[in-house]
Amino acid sequence: MPRPRPVHRRAVLQASAAVLAGGGLADSALSAAPSKSPSEKLNLACIGIGGRGRANVRGVQSQNLVAFCDVDTKRAAETIKAFPGVPLFSDYRRMFDKLDGKIDGVVVSTPDHTHFHPSMMAMQRGLHLYCEKPMGHSVQQTRQMTEAARKSGVATQLGMQRHNNPAVRRAVELVRSGSIGEVSEVYTWIASTRGMPSYPAETSPVPNHLDWDLWLGPTSPRPFSSDICPYKWRFWWDYGTGETGNWGCHILDIAFWALDLKYPTRVDVVGTPDPHPEVTPTEMQTRFRFPPRDGQPELTLYWGQQKLGPDILREHPVLAKLNASENARKWNTLFIGSEGMLLCGFNDYVLLPREKFAEFKEPESFIPPPANFYQQWISAAKGGDAAGCEFDYSGPLTETVLLANVTFRTKGGFDWDGPSRRASGNPDAEKLLTSHYRDGWQI
Repeated sequence: MPRPRPVHRRAVLQASAAVLAGGGLADSALSAAPSKSPSEKLNLACIGIGGRGRANVRGVQSQNLVAFCDVDTKRAAETIKAFPGVPLFSDYRRMFDKLDGKIDGVVVSTPDHTHFHPSMMAMQRGLHLYCEKPMGHSVQQTRQMTEAARKSGVATQLGMQRHNNPAVRRAVELVRSGSIGEVSEVYTWIASTRGMPSYPAETSPVPNHLDWDLWLGPTSPRPFSSDICPYKWRFWWDYGTGETGNWGCHILDIAFWALDLKYPTRVDVVGTPDPHPEVTPTEMQTRFRFPPRDGQPELTLYWGQQKLGPDILREHPVLAKLNASENARKWNTLFIGSEGMLLCGFNDYVLLPREKFAEFKEPESFIPPPANFYQQWISAAKGGDAAGCEFDYSGPLTETVLLANVTFRTKGGFDWDGPSRRASGNPDAEKLLTSHYRDGWQI
């Protein structure tokens, strides 16, 4: 059966001066924004309205847009023009203070290194939160956000929109129904060579339309560079998480959903990488071990950034015959079961070997077609069922994605105690699990 979705709390949680501290929120609960009837509109603030933010603004435009926030007026110009009259802020801290009590929910679409602070400030105020992936810039940030959401009772959704794709849902149903037997191995990948931007970054004067200090946010000051902002930040470790963070949450979602995964117990780098200390790679391979779950066997899951996908696409006769490697961009996940294989992507799937499944009758669909991805979050914020990618699900998934970067960057594996958030066997890994902030940005 598909993973059950918890029901979002309808009642307003009573609070007593809860504060953000250490590993998350204090034990006392925060006040969640009051539930609204389905016919009422939410008052939403959008932080980051250029780039991906433009699409997210359009996704929630059925509600009352009461504030925009962006540090780059040029990138934000298209959204500002499309929604005239919505107040614009450059600093979300000022926005929260000025509109205190007038916001029900927040949409965060900033670069990876600035997801955490506005998200935690929103949840601290009991505001519902839609956040772009990856949830945090580090495992520690992601865990704090997951715990904050749970304790505050706010509705959350991580921007893993492909969770709604019919082919993804069908692949999950086929695996869960036992169509390929017990699954003990999964390969996942992004067929990309993006990464390794020009280094060192060439500096230049800060453009008039950009507040560079606010863009840097909690990270250390450095001169402006167009090799970092507005887009290539995702390939710098200080600001982004590479193609792993960019695509990992979308792709690993299929395996996590189908196999009910949470925390791996072992993380390893595959091969002999030579990581750069400041910029992300164009190629990497990692491996996770997951313990047995509800009668399912131990699982080995591979994640990689490889132009032609993993070697098995070329080496396995069935996959080579399908030219899977030449179509690595179409596919991104391979389930290997005791009774066959399932190769899938976001928009297609195939059961293999074809001859074996030629007469196979697929089971009836049992996962209900989902509501619009944004509407799921909006409905949850009004007291309905939790959204499909709420943080209790997408938090552990994001942590796993970020652990892939940790093992790659440290050139070594480690045992992982998920519940206590501890790595053992690789002292360097511990250093990359936690984010550090410049003065004035501590939470």
